[in-house]
Amino acid sequence: MRARVIVVLSALLACGTVFADGVAWNELSDEQRAALSSFEESWDSLPAERQLRLSRGAARWTGMSKRQRREAQRRFNTWQKLPQERRALIRERADIFRNLSPEEQQRVRENYKRYREMTRERREKLRERYRDLTPEQRRSLREEMGRRSKGRRGR
Repeated sequence: MRARVIVVLSALLACGTVFADGVAWNELSDEQRAALSSFEESWDSLPAERQLRLSRGAARWTGMSKRQRREAQRRFNTWQKLPQERRALIRERADIFRNLSPEEQQRVRENYKRYREMTRERREKLRERYRDLTPEQRRSLREEMGRRSKGRRGR
């Protein structure tokens, strides 16, 4: 038992050390270094967490097809053009979504899919109806939708 605890603690410490030290530039693959070439001079001064995120992103990037890269670049450019307040709101909502249960995440995905499948006119009418609600009516609607989703999960 004691040996297991020591092994687990050693593994955790090793992971912490790797994370704390970040990723050395020479540990990156040639493809990752090419994708991250603009960071080469400042790499050692970047926080370990940022190095790790960048190295993972570069690994994903190198695994993409040209079409996937173009689409990712388009999305990134769109993101960069958003005002800071909008990006903060999107990050906040993404955090909320990540903290939902898998069932709730699936419900949100299904609702979004149904919304996207609506005609443009139907979506606009739905948005207008929501905009016309008072804050109290919006709160009641959110509560009702929450109760409905919990009722479906309990079946």
